[in-house]
Amino acid sequence: MSEQPAPVPVDDQLNAPENSVAVSAAPGSAVPDSAHDAGPLPAGLAASLKRDSAGLVAAIVQQFDTNEVLMLGWMDDEALHRTMTSGRVTFYSRSRQEYWRKGDTSGHVQWVKSLALDCDGDALLVRVDQVGAACHTGTRTCFDGRALDAVVGQAD
Repeated sequence: MSEQPAPVPVDDQLNAPENSVAVSAAPGSAVPDSAHDAGPLPAGLAASLKRDSAGLVAAIVQQFDTNEVLMLGWMDDEALHRTMTSGRVTFYSRSRQEYWRKGDTSGHVQWVKSLALDCDGDALLVRVDQVGAACHTGTRTCFDGRALDAVVGQAD
């Protein structure tokens, strides 16, 4: 992926709520549950998230008006905080181990329209207004032209 990390604006650091901090532990580090209470997310949300062993949650990105599934990215607490507070989607790159805000280099911005946590707390649904291609390959979605052969089922 060619996206660049999103810098933490100075205003975000200065205007953080009293019970939050501007940075969180790096994904993969052992963070006790009590540490999430002092992280960048509201305590209830932080407690609801079920992160993988690297501290990440899958973020499914969907076009808000057509319901088209655009891509899947990964977020830690800080990436989710940046997404929730900036109006733009920020991911955590597992390969580069850094934050990247969608569209900073490509211009293919994802404007946040809504966020939801699934019933298990292990996936996010990020509904966006996508500008341009969502995929780093230049296709509208990361699933364009990548269909797999499968038996099609039907209800009886």
